[in-house]
Amino acid sequence: MTASIGEPSRVLVTGGAGFIGSAYARLLAADGVAVTVLDKLTYAGNRANLEGVAHTFVHGDVCDPELLARVVPGHDAVVNFAAESHVDRSIAGAAEFVRSNVLGVQTLMQACLEAGTPRVVQVSTDEVYGSIETGSWDESAPLRPRSPYAASKAGGDMIALSYAVTHGLPVCVTRCGNNYGPRQFPEKIIPLFVTNLLQGRKVPLYGDGGNVRDWIHVDDHCAAIRLVAGAGEPGEVYHVAGTAELTNLRLTERILAACGAGWDMVEHVEDRKGHDRRYLLDDTRLRRMGYAPAVDFDTGLHETVRWYTDNPGWWKALT
Repeated sequence: MTASIGEPSRVLVTGGAGFIGSAYARLLAADGVAVTVLDKLTYAGNRANLEGVAHTFVHGDVCDPELLARVVPGHDAVVNFAAESHVDRSIAGAAEFVRSNVLGVQTLMQACLEAGTPRVVQVSTDEVYGSIETGSWDESAPLRPRSPYAASKAGGDMIALSYAVTHGLPVCVTRCGNNYGPRQFPEKIIPLFVTNLLQGRKVPLYGDGGNVRDWIHVDDHCAAIRLVAGAGEPGEVYHVAGTAELTNLRLTERILAACGAGWDMVEHVEDRKGHDRRYLLDDTRLRRMGYAPAVDFDTGLHETVRWYTDNPGWWKALT
């Protein structure tokens, strides 16, 4: 199948060797879209994530304007996944997060403006809103980030949207909850817990385990981004909600069951600084465009556990 009418046919995927970016590149390439991947190959970028994906690879940094001036022209869409994305690392050192997630976005938006790129998507996170006790955020909610990571993503989002207002750049922003699935770097909770259990190691559960997150399979997230890249209104924000709102305690319970382990494999550790209690997005706007997630959480979790079980060489090389 080739790209549908009105859908971008030549796409630059920045950060495309990472977890979500490579899944997006795989989705596009499977449908015959011409994909260029630009990636700096930091610790979380892995060329092995792109095995079997037809693409052109460019090793480079979104903060490099001269490189972008050569790479961006000729693409009819640019989707930006390039970001530092781990809260704990941002607490330990915020500078690289600001560089990649704010300056990188500005440099990329300027390159897209100069190239006349017809469609741009800035991929972001629900963490820009802070914490919400009840209900869910819609796209008009104020940004109240509470970690250096979240603040840097909020800054990048505002830069991207400013280019839409000031320069007329056709850019949309997507914001999503917690992703899971194959090829996720094992610093995030699901692959960390799964790979620990596969090695007979205990899993570290923050605080009382009562923090709540909304979980979405990476393939559903990518399908939503693809819809926005083809049909989103420039200058608008689109939420991508998940299929399972779970406390970390309940999530741990499901991971233990999927791995055949018991609660004796859980170690409670000191809570993260400034740990947001709960996130939840309202994705009514996107669903009105025809989006609906396809992967049930329990099914997706078991398939993810099976992937890590069957591919120890991939994650052992990283850990």
